[in-house]
Parts: sequence; structure tokens; C-alpha cells
Amino acid sequence: MNRRDAANLAGTVGLGAWVAFGVLTRLVTGHNGAPLWADDGFLTWSLSHRPDVAQALGRGVTDTGSGAVPYGLALLAGMIAGRSVRQRMWAAALSLACLGTGQALRYGVMALVQRPRPAHADWAASAGGWAFPSGHTTTAALTAGLLIVALSLRAPRGATSLRIVIACWGVLVGLSRVYLGVHWFTDVIGGWLFATGWLGVCLYAMTRWLPAAFVSGTPHAPDNPTEGHAPQDPGR
Repeated sequence: MNRRDAANLAGTVGLGAWVAFGVLTRLVTGHNGAPLWADDGFLTWSLSHRPDVAQALGRGVTDTGSGAVPYGLALLAGMIAGRSVRQRMWAAALSLACLGTGQALRYGVMALVQRPRPAHADWAASAGGWAFPSGHTTTAALTAGLLIVALSLRAPRGATSLRIVIACWGVLVGLSRVYLGVHWFTDVIGGWLFATGWLGVCLYAMTRWLPAAFVSGTPHAPDNPTEGHAPQDPGR
């Protein structure tokens, strides 16, 4: 896949995610933050399926979706994406900027929508702030996306199992928020859509404007590599 095709794919996927996120946000605000679709059903199911071991596992998974873990993994994504020391530094900075800016934008959306969380009595973990879109979900999905892109860039035909594991982690962090009762399921869907949309914007920009040598990992070849040299004679 060439640079233009990769940029167009990232832009198309990102745009589709933003459109879906806009529709979902409109539904949430149109219902004044009340539960939508299967929100109540997922919460009811989680309340009746919370043995102590499962709750502990759920809290362990959900804790990886915030704090230092996502930023450490985003830094790792940059280290994987770059080949030279300079490339790795730039890639790490771009990964951290993508994650940090995405979180800041998500905070802004939460403040605008102001959707309440489920009743505090149903919580099995600590939480703060408004509900939509889910912060842990957005952060984990962005981080997983950065890692998957980095692996795909440097090992396009390998590391499939590792990419699947990373994707499952991103999904499980979001589902753990519903299981622990601190988010509605549509908050989690909103987090996935927001992360996909923002990652699409970042990848589109990086694919379009980063030097080709950075994206491909190979230096530019000179336009006339044999200029100034004698013609090659296969008979000599």
C-alpha cells in the first residue's frame, strides 16, 4: 500500500468513526443522558455476575487503561515505529502527542455532553467526572491503535498474534468499565468511536506529511544514481 492509499484509508476510517460518534452523541444529548438501547440490560447483567475473583480481574484490567501504563505503551509504539535513534525519538513524541491531545479533546466533549454515570450504588470501582465518552476506553483504544500501527509498519507480515492480543486488551478495558458499573455501554461505544476517529486524523496527517524515509524506513534513493559514472558494460 503506497502513502496516498494509506492516508486515504486512515482518513476514510476516521471520518466514518467521527460521523458515527456525532450521531451517537446527538442521541445521548437528545435523551438528556438517559440510558440508551441495551444500557440497562448490560448493567443489570453485570450486577448479577460479579463474583469476587471476577471483580478483582475487572479492576486489574480497567487500571491498565489510565495512568502511566498507556503513556508507557505509547512510548513503546514510537520506539517500535522508528528505525534510527532520531526516528524513534520523533515517533515517540508523535505517539505521546496523539494520545495526550486525544485525551484533552475527550475531556472537552465530556464537559459539553455532561452525561451522568450509572447510580453510584452499582459501582464496583472508583470513577470520577462525566460518563460520555468513556475515558479509560478512549485511552486504551488509542494506545492499542498506536501499538498495532507501529507493529504493522515494521512487521507487516508478522506479529499477527501480538496485534490480536493488543486489540483484545483495548476492547477488554472498555468492557470492564461496563462490567464494573461505572459506565453505560454506549459510553464505551462512544470511546471506541472517538479513539478511532482521532487516530484516523493523526495517521492521515502523519502519512501525508512525514518524510517518505520515515514511513518506509528506507532512505531516499538519488534520482540519478549512476550520474557522473561511466556507463555499465555487461561485457566488461
